[in-house]
Amino acid sequence: MEMKVGDRYIGEAHRPFIIAEMSGNHNQSLTRALEIVDRAADSGADALKIQTYTADTMTLDHKGADFEINQQDSLWKGKRLYDLYKEAYTPWEWHEKIFERCRERGIIGFSTPFDASSVDFLESLHVPMYKIASFENTDLPLIEKVAATGKPVIISTGLATVAEIAEMTAAARGAGCRDLVLLKCTSSYPATPENSNIRTIPNMKEVFRCQVGLSDHTLGTGAAVASVALGASVIEKHFTLNRKDGGVDSQFSLEPEEMKALVTETERAWEALGSVRYGPTDSEKGSGKYRRSLYITEDMKAGDVLTESNLRAIRPGFGMPVKYMEVLLGKKINADLVKGTPMSWKWIG
Repeated sequence: MEMKVGDRYIGEAHRPFIIAEMSGNHNQSLTRALEIVDRAADSGADALKIQTYTADTMTLDHKGADFEINQQDSLWKGKRLYDLYKEAYTPWEWHEKIFERCRERGIIGFSTPFDASSVDFLESLHVPMYKIASFENTDLPLIEKVAATGKPVIISTGLATVAEIAEMTAAARGAGCRDLVLLKCTSSYPATPENSNIRTIPNMKEVFRCQVGLSDHTLGTGAAVASVALGASVIEKHFTLNRKDGGVDSQFSLEPEEMKALVTETERAWEALGSVRYGPTDSEKGSGKYRRSLYITEDMKAGDVLTESNLRAIRPGFGMPVKYMEVLLGKKINADLVKGTPMSWKWIG
């Protein structure tokens, strides 16, 4: 089970596919947005994702309490939804320039659409794949419209119940999606490791029969690396040039050196998975000589009896296995042996 996007394959047989999420970290500067693309490419990320919406396609310019963020632990507490989206959105006239820079730098540029108009716009730019955000994963008409493009679809599952994930995957597949990736996601910003529950990943893969990854809002890279050990084939992390520069998502975004480390460590985790195997690998075979084995440790004459004084378990490992020590003690040797001779059955009898 694998899928191809551009020249990259996604699946267990391939290294993790790493997505750098720009989101609103461009801070309304196209120059900064293009630099984020460059630094993502330099870090080794496979893809750079943006978001396609305007404040007006997301919500109403309204001052009612329902339209204000009032969660006590929210990074954006006190902001109106309209103002937050106006601050964070990526101007549509930038999209083509951002995607062009992605192509120049050899990474995949794509986006998260938030309504039908943004899908139509992204189709005009020939994006190679789509992402559905957690807060839109119950918008089945949006999922169906994206799926109908026939391009790979990634869906974040934050907040979703098993029943809701079943609905969204059925909607995607029913509308023509053949390449589907579900991302385990905790929709809090930042998320905490103890609320990440990445053991869900292998279960999600088994139940929904598709590629599964992690959309990770935790700080650092530990959760992402661990998720690869559980079968994650895609990792998405928010990305910025420098957290000190601020920006709506900066507090839970990776900086370039951290993204580089994520790319390296997730690939190491994937390589380390290997297969179920016992016994020495090819690389270990030369180390067998460092095991203990039985050696003659005193000069001996033919007819002498083996004792714990003249027969010992020592390194290197060219003598008989240590498990034969009790069998050999008390036996007579049949030849003169010098100290340092590896023990063998041929010296008995």
